[in-house]
Amino acid sequence: MTVVLRGTVDVTTADTAAAPLLVLGPSLGTTADTWRAATAHLTDRFRVLRFDLPGHGATPAASAPFTVADLADAVLALVDSQGGGRFSYAGASMGGAIGIELALGPAASRLDALAIVCSDARIATPEVWHDRAVQVRRQGTASIVTATAQRWFSPSFLAKEPDVVGRALNDLLDVDDESYARCCEALGAFDRTADTGRIAVPTAVVVGDSDPVVRGEDGRRLAASIPGAIGTVLEDTGHQAQLERPTVIADVIRALAPQSRYDAGLAMRRSVLGSDYVDASLAALTPETADFQRFITETAWGTIWTRPGLERRMRSAVVISSLVSGHHWHELELHLKAGLVTNGLSADELAEILLTTAIYAGVPAANTAFGVLRRVLAEQGKEH
Repeated sequence: MTVVLRGTVDVTTADTAAAPLLVLGPSLGTTADTWRAATAHLTDRFRVLRFDLPGHGATPAASAPFTVADLADAVLALVDSQGGGRFSYAGASMGGAIGIELALGPAASRLDALAIVCSDARIATPEVWHDRAVQVRRQGTASIVTATAQRWFSPSFLAKEPDVVGRALNDLLDVDDESYARCCEALGAFDRTADTGRIAVPTAVVVGDSDPVVRGEDGRRLAASIPGAIGTVLEDTGHQAQLERPTVIADVIRALAPQSRYDAGLAMRRSVLGSDYVDASLAALTPETADFQRFITETAWGTIWTRPGLERRMRSAVVISSLVSGHHWHELELHLKAGLVTNGLSADELAEILLTTAIYAGVPAANTAFGVLRRVLAEQGKEH
């Protein structure tokens, strides 16, 4: 089914056109407003797009059943309506489930960063969601307000911030009952526990120690299943961590997401070629070369090398083959060294790559390339 979501864009950064996009997804029963406090700490760096679930806030009620995958497609369509391109994503509870789906499906190659807040690859059980959907269809969201308050917030936050709690629960009362029930059914059918190992985007998992829905051990297990993910359990925090701890959540997102395509590219360039080489290159910049170097850093390193579609050793091999074909010997030396030192290619694998290029790029080119490889191996003390 095609789902249409509506959202709000927040921008305070002076360079709006260059600001990277950050999308924030809400929890079931809440609106984009639950991200307002965190957004205040993010708009100096990002264009922030906050969206509402079907039948919540500004998004129309659902007219048919839908899945979490349908919601992920709708988020991507919303991003495309704002100019498309790459973006970072953070989502709470159901919004986090949507983020997991984005990272495994339609946006796998477009995500810069993913923050999963108080969420999991499977939340509760299908029976829990079935029963909740039945109750809301029969009695409305008003019938779950008291229980929801206990699920959503830590005891200390309930006592300290009654006005914030009251606004969130009032928003729950305004949610379309049928849309809420269909969200429950989508969550009941959602289970990506077998797939999280395929998430390749930089990821943070944040849960609260007072959350009865997604517990601390659930968050730690999810983080451990995602390669390279950072897991955090917040003390004295419930299921709406973006409301209870907006500054902390904003800091997690800021630390995870690249500040700009240039910064992401510069970090990748340092990782592949080494900081000494990159620092020397930057020191040699002139007014005539500065724009070209920025273009290379943003485009080659910040757009292509940061894509998750190929693991780094594979991308390194492709680049080496391309450089041999183009007779770019200086760049080849850099990338042979990078393949050996930072990208996980062995001397034997480098030799195999060059042997293959002899067939497709020509024997003379491969012969010169082997000479470059011998020099690199000798410099690294790995004569072959």
